[in-house]
Amino acid sequence: MKHKLYLSFSVIIFIGFVLFSSCSKEKSENRKNLTIAFYNVENLFDTVDEPGKMDEEFTPGSDKQWTDERYRKKLQDISAVLSSIDKKELPEIIGLCEVENKKVVSDLVHTDKLAAGKYGIVHYESPDVRGIDCALVYRPDEFKVLDCLPVHITFKNEPDYKTRDILYVKGRTKNREVFHLFVNHWPSRIGGEEQTEPKRVAVAAVLRAKIDSVLHVNPKAKIIVMGDMNDEPVNKSLSETLSAGIPGKSNKELVNLMYPDDLQNLGSYNFRGNWNMLDNLIVSTNLLDEEGFQCKDKKGFVFHEEWMEYKNNRGEVSPNRTYGGPNYYGGISDHFPVYFKLQR
Repeated sequence: MKHKLYLSFSVIIFIGFVLFSSCSKEKSENRKNLTIAFYNVENLFDTVDEPGKMDEEFTPGSDKQWTDERYRKKLQDISAVLSSIDKKELPEIIGLCEVENKKVVSDLVHTDKLAAGKYGIVHYESPDVRGIDCALVYRPDEFKVLDCLPVHITFKNEPDYKTRDILYVKGRTKNREVFHLFVNHWPSRIGGEEQTEPKRVAVAAVLRAKIDSVLHVNPKAKIIVMGDMNDEPVNKSLSETLSAGIPGKSNKELVNLMYPDDLQNLGSYNFRGNWNMLDNLIVSTNLLDEEGFQCKDKKGFVFHEEWMEYKNNRGEVSPNRTYGGPNYYGGISDHFPVYFKLQR
């Protein structure tokens, strides 16, 4: 009798364990992820010489010999990268910089590997003298744009200096969470890092003012900043002016999700053998410690695989770029993309 009772009790426990495991697995599988990525695609130009833009070098007759064949290859290569970030599904939101116009973004999202996402596009022409802009693409099945505008940049001491606008997009997810996104491409370090730093600090101040205006209306607003800042997390523009701290170690309103990797000397861009974390992902702290969508790993990641890399004769790895001066290398971009995941 005791043996039968013991056997029955064991069966009940086993069934309960199976049901609990099944429910836990189902709950885990039902969790919703959003992948948010940013990619500097290194001069994604079409082959047409557009009046008013300094795009002559990206034409078939230029020293670069930028042909339709090379353009199509670059589109396919970029789409291969973006579609590989998450093996299960396409990223829901992607920020881009160094795109010439809306047409090249449209050509990109209609490539075979990205077409299933049916991406919507947010793009504005900026006053950059080279004709490169920022853009945001999004899957409309997961994200609805509520508002968008370009944030213009002017410099008091250099009123004739032109740079890329900051792209602002306000949108809502399927579960009705509202996000405020800012896509950036700050002035480069050409001319020297210290000499050009004031320009990046000035852009950071404009961005910070825009973020503060959002937070003034709603202190709990969910902020996502992405871009090639041409500065690293520790630099003044990001750590002081924008005031973005280290995830889990800061009481600031914003944290830089690329800080952890940067502290390990990892980066998204390689300059003369040194890794730089120039591509940054910054979020409001309520994406780390409140309900709704949360930053899954409390950090961002640099995405790269061997087929995206160039290895020199010393065995040093860097992003496999498309051009070096007029020389065509046939690579994808001189940057690796960065990304993070939200989960609820």
